[in-house]
Amino acid sequence: MIQFTTLLSACLVLAMTVQTENQGFPSDYIAHAFDFPIGKPDAKGYYNAQGFTVNNHLGDDWNGTGGGNSDLGDPIYAVAHGKVKFAKNAGLGWGNVIRIIHEMPDGKQIESVYAHCKSMKVAQGDWVKKGEQIATIGNADGVYLAHLHLEIRDDVNMPLGGGYSSETAGFLDPTAFIKLHQTAQ
Repeated sequence: MIQFTTLLSACLVLAMTVQTENQGFPSDYIAHAFDFPIGKPDAKGYYNAQGFTVNNHLGDDWNGTGGGNSDLGDPIYAVAHGKVKFAKNAGLGWGNVIRIIHEMPDGKQIESVYAHCKSMKVAQGDWVKKGEQIATIGNADGVYLAHLHLEIRDDVNMPLGGGYSSETAGFLDPTAFIKLHQTAQ
């Protein structure tokens, strides 16, 4: 009877451990604070060339202050701790795209989308830390002048989409969101 009870206890502990691990992100990957993805932590040397909702734009377009392709190949950093959901060439003017899921301290999930990357330094399934280099600024294989298109979404199940729409449900203003969450909560 003692062996059965010990075995049962061990199974319950194992089941509770597996359940806990599947309910959310590991504690050291919770997104407690956010920074800008370029010129970390505060976008030094960059400007927002086309902000959220300007011409129905669903993100921010970050350009180097040197203009043109002066920022081609500059580093792009993860805005917060998270897990890479997608990292590949999406074509259709997107070029290389990285999508990262961030779990907030309250359990809510946010997604950051980084588009037009020249090179990617992460793969789907990778865990990343805030400020870790994930890519370099690109031009979507020559479609645009070099810049980073950044989106922040509070609906992590949306398709990639087209980058422009008058319908903004599920999208957040990236600059406003980062500024609001720049310090640890």
